[in-house]
Amino acid sequence: MSASIPTTEQRNPASYRIDVKSTIEILQIINAEDHKVPSAVATVLEPLAELIDDVVDSFRRGGRLFYIGAGTSGRLGVLDASECPPTYGVPPTMVQGVIAGGVTALTQSVEWAEDSREDGITELKSRSFSRDDVLVGITASGLASYVEGAMEYARALGARVGAISCTEKSRVFEHADHRIYIPVGPEIVTGSTRMKSGTAQKLVLNMITTTAMIRIGKVYNNLMVDLLPLNAKLIDRSKRLVVEVTGCTPEEAALLYRQADGNVRVAILMGLLGVNPEEAKDLLLQSDGSINRAMDLKNESLRNENLRNVGLKNEGLKR
Repeated sequence: MSASIPTTEQRNPASYRIDVKSTIEILQIINAEDHKVPSAVATVLEPLAELIDDVVDSFRRGGRLFYIGAGTSGRLGVLDASECPPTYGVPPTMVQGVIAGGVTALTQSVEWAEDSREDGITELKSRSFSRDDVLVGITASGLASYVEGAMEYARALGARVGAISCTEKSRVFEHADHRIYIPVGPEIVTGSTRMKSGTAQKLVLNMITTTAMIRIGKVYNNLMVDLLPLNAKLIDRSKRLVVEVTGCTPEEAALLYRQADGNVRVAILMGLLGVNPEEAKDLLLQSDGSINRAMDLKNESLRNENLRNVGLKNEGLKR
């Protein structure tokens, strides 16, 4: 296979003559290829961690994360971004998905939209993209000019830029600080990047936002503790979280939730430490939003206070 042809456009020998196979044989071939995806993702964890660290730093400075892509890649970015507010209680502007062709491209093919470098730049400008933000370009083949132009623009501003591609010599890597090459190999149906490439991209995007949200305190142990109480179901779930974590009664959880003005993390910390809402908020502020770090900080303060009291008591006995 020619090295000049993107990996995603090359033919896969495993699926040769797939059109004469039975249904179960086709499924077995697809499944065998799909098994390669997690292993391919495992090879990019180190560069992925470096990208996520930049995302976390951006969030802590008030910056935003932008995904940009075309076709399947763009849809996956929009999907991941759209799920962050209800899952982690963040504003919809914090993680944004940009797709070539706009909203129409989410449900219809707008293949030509990916060829315009200027349109990608224009879209970032319309969203006031700045050097404090992070841009992640997503393109299976690495040939989308829409993505490439936006990445070049973002980097010129001084923003941190990542690139996710399933082609080793992807053009977009030339404009990226973080190069995430996922070696999934050729697709079962040549060029159908909604398959292995799309699956790999979905896994990586999940990792980016999930890990970043954990790092900024949106998760306590393995629980989502920063829900937006937008409806009765979520309000009830929030109160049940307070019960589960603190061991209090439902009535006590309702009181803590009310005193915390619907902030689940604050309510939990109040219940665990017996502090008032103001102290709970202050502890979280000092701990990058992490409940565990806030508890460690409070416990350390109590230990230091006990040591001082012991010291003062011993000093008094000496006198």
